[in-house]
Amino acid sequence: MSSISEKFNQISPSEFFYSNRDLAGFSNPTRSLYTAVREFVENALDACDQKGILPDVHLSIKAVDPEKSDPKPYILTVKDNGPGIDAGHIPLAFGTVLYGSKFGLKQARGMFGLGATMAILYGQITTNKPVTVKSSVDGKIQDEFELLLDIQKNKPVIVKHTTKEISKKGLSVSICLEGDYSKAGSKIRDYVYETSLITPYASITFDDPKGEKFNHPRFVKDIPPPPTIIKPHPHGIDVERIRRMIVESQFEIPTIDDTMIDKVRKDLGLSLKSLSFTAIMDKAKKKWKTLPRQVRVVIALMSFLKMDFEKLNKIKIEDIDMPNKTLYYWDFGDSQSKSVDMDPESQYYKQLTNTVQGEPLTTFLTKRFQRIGPTTALKFASFTGFKPEKRMGTMTNQELVNLSDALQKFEDFLAPDPSCLAPLGEEPLEKGIKKFFNPDFTAVVQRPASAYSGFPFIIEMGIAYGGDIKPGGPHVYRYANRIPLLYDEGSDVVLKVVNDTDWGRYKIKGEPPFIIVTHICSTRIPYKTAGKENVADRPEIERELRLGLQFLSRKLAAYMSKRGQADMAKKRANLYAKYIPLIATFATELAGKKKEPNYKKILDAENIVESTTTVEEENEIENE
Repeated sequence: MSSISEKFNQISPSEFFYSNRDLAGFSNPTRSLYTAVREFVENALDACDQKGILPDVHLSIKAVDPEKSDPKPYILTVKDNGPGIDAGHIPLAFGTVLYGSKFGLKQARGMFGLGATMAILYGQITTNKPVTVKSSVDGKIQDEFELLLDIQKNKPVIVKHTTKEISKKGLSVSICLEGDYSKAGSKIRDYVYETSLITPYASITFDDPKGEKFNHPRFVKDIPPPPTIIKPHPHGIDVERIRRMIVESQFEIPTIDDTMIDKVRKDLGLSLKSLSFTAIMDKAKKKWKTLPRQVRVVIALMSFLKMDFEKLNKIKIEDIDMPNKTLYYWDFGDSQSKSVDMDPESQYYKQLTNTVQGEPLTTFLTKRFQRIGPTTALKFASFTGFKPEKRMGTMTNQELVNLSDALQKFEDFLAPDPSCLAPLGEEPLEKGIKKFFNPDFTAVVQRPASAYSGFPFIIEMGIAYGGDIKPGGPHVYRYANRIPLLYDEGSDVVLKVVNDTDWGRYKIKGEPPFIIVTHICSTRIPYKTAGKENVADRPEIERELRLGLQFLSRKLAAYMSKRGQADMAKKRANLYAKYIPLIATFATELAGKKKEPNYKKILDAENIVESTTTVEEENEIENE
């Protein structure tokens, strides 16, 4: 048999997304133009939100050659009045895939760190034009970069960098990309429109390729507090995350160089003295309690190496093998690796053990996770069978698996902390719905905070009927972390809940004019794809959506019931107005009288009663 040798290669993140760009929403010119708009606008809004700045965002799309038919190259530019980006970070931020500030556990519109860079990458591979980034962090000097992305190396290529004086802070990003505005235009206009509804504190303007200007001024002046980064909740942790947290918790062995040796000398009070190894250790023993941790570690290493400062300066620590109680180092004088055994009975062995093996289990839990106190940490240790003082660095692979399983099963942990979330709020949401739809009836609700898989989330919902809303409802407006979701609605959890609702029981029949607005805010939205267009049907999220919709539907049903009663009253009044004059005339003739009775008093009294009843009912509905 002949053997076939296979060649194995490693590709960069940018090369992967270059080959699989549809995963991030860049599947065709129509979708790509819309996705690029969305990514840059959301980055602008996130930057302003984080610094508490009322956003002023300007979006423009211009055709390079207006006479050419679609698809064709467009220049997309987004400007904001945010904090800007420091010049030192701009090349990596816009020229590296999976590089950004959105990898912490906090609520944000972006979450994968690749959207804007993917738009730049798409523009580069379709038009071969660099991205232009202008940024000012102080409102005095503006840095302007022209960048390309080295796809194979996932590194930025700086084509040009200039600076100039300016009077405003903010960021401007401009790319040239192939798009199809004739097909994407309606989605882009809907996106801008819906973004202004869920971000009422932002001013957004859009100049389209046809010369039309769409202006959406802010109508709320209070910006919600910015979301904060939080520690993870134990229910949202797996084995790999525990491994990383252990590494983060371990104290690194300090580099023993001239600077460190001078620090040890100074802390021991030996700056001008050259003592023997024994004298140094005697001095350290007397001052041990006052020495900082780094110096203690160096003294502990010296105790096993049996070296003074002069010899210590000629070696490099390679490894500390605690299970085998061996210390490995490189001797520059002999140019070879050496080792010494460590005495576990030594008073210095515990110092190195604590350094290398990390924190005790209970300390690890209370310091690295949210809402775990000492009492809960001890209860959890008892639940798992681990000793509270067991060092995290000594756990075997199987013990880490057991720890991860126990973190999921332990039921005495407090619910995730929702204080890190920044929902829009009922009042701004209601103002937005009333401004955009001018409805006859509006109701909003913000559900209590809940959690799925250790990630907190809050559901906000609104429902509106009549006014300027077009028939054929319910029309559903979906949002996640203030992002309008316009594509792939058929597989979204919100549509599943809406479609499962029996609207007949809420007195909604035919094709009524009503809308439903849903907003999910969370530290981790469970999107089905990197394109961020549809939310997975997690049971906890589905339950909160269903409860919120049921609450609002009951409000709407009460309104429809009262509205039906008011309609009946109007019909009754119309009947009275039509037939009472006829009855009055007939009665006058029958009685042989010349003057008809004053039936207008009856009609006026009936109208007053009906009008009063209608006002009272409307007030009652508003106050429910």
